[in-house]
Amino acid sequence: MSGRLFSLPLALVCAAMVVPAHAATIEITMENLVISPAEISAKVGDTVNWVNKDVFAHTATAKNGDFDVTLPPKKSATSVLKKAGTVEYYCRYHPNMKATLKIEP
Repeated sequence: MSGRLFSLPLALVCAAMVVPAHAATIEITMENLVISPAEISAKVGDTVNWVNKDVFAHTATAKNGDFDVTLPPKKSATSVLKKAGTVEYYCRYHPNMKATLKIEP
C-alpha cells in the first residue's frame, strides 16, 4: 500500500512536467494614431488582443501577409499567432502607424 501512495505523487509531478505551458495573451493598443507597444515579443500559440481606443477605424496588417485585422472605432479583436518570425505590421488607413511583432517558436 505504501508503494502506491508514493507512486501517486511521483506520477503527478511527472505529469505536470509534461503538460505544456499555457499560452499568453498579449495586448496591443491603437490610440492617438500610435500602436503601443511599437515592438513586442510573443510565442507561437499566444493570443494577441488588438484594442482600438480611437474614434476611427484601424487595421493591423502584416507586411508579409500573416495577418490583417480590421478594428472598428472603440472595438477590439483577437488573433492567435501561428508562425514564428519577425513580423512588421502597419495600419492600412494610417500607414505612419507601424510596429514589429517578434514571434518565437
